Amino acid sequence: MASRSRRGGAPSCEDEPRHDERAEQQAPAPQGPVLPPPPPVDYGVFMQGLVQAMQTQAHTQAALQAQLEAQERADVWWASLLRTRFEDEAIDVA
Repeated sequence: MASRSRRGGAPSCEDEPRHDERAEQQAPAPQGPVLPPPPPVDYGVFMQGLVQAMQTQAHTQAALQAQLEAQERADVWWASLLRTRFEDEAIDVA
């Protein structure tokens, strides 16, 4: 009778692990290389870097703004110099 239950009857306890092993073997293998997990993140260091980057951006923006204002003052100065220089000769410098 034991041979009958294995052939067509209900599966015995011995058959169940084999069934699970077959299911695991049929699972698709991962494609490509398996990467190691990323290293742990030190959020204190991350935040310090973020604050430093923001400060650098603020300083750069302030420097660029100062440079733009200096260029505008220089343009006004040159424009006034050219108008003063060439006003008598009726040359329009635009």
